[in-house]
Amino acid sequence: MKIEGSIEFSIVERTDNRVVSEMPIRAGIKNPFGVVQVGAILWLADVSATALVMGPGALASEGMKGFPLAITLNANFISNQTDGMFTAVSSFVKHGHTVSIVRTLVYGANEKLIADVTTNHVLSK
Repeated sequence: MKIEGSIEFSIVERTDNRVVSEMPIRAGIKNPFGVVQVGAILWLADVSATALVMGPGALASEGMKGFPLAITLNANFISNQTDGMFTAVSSFVKHGHTVSIVRTLVYGANEKLIADVTTNHVLSK
């Protein structure tokens, strides 16, 4: 059995203290029950948190020094939906020189909370 999917997202706001990203819900990220697979939700939260730690002007590139690797991840999935858009809002709990902690809230339609994700990041050497 072969299953394919793809994730699309956009960063719509990026400041020193906050990143907001959006991900449209498409067939390629849904599970057999017709709702978004939790891995896609988690991916959106992780990418948004990583963009926050990198800073507003930074761009990721393969093999780069100082990439913020996620070392701990805690996710609570509260709800889900079948269509529309998810919005991830990432903000710092702690912005450190070595370790940063980010909380990302993922919202669905009508600002319904979908997931509450906390990630710890350490800069790669």
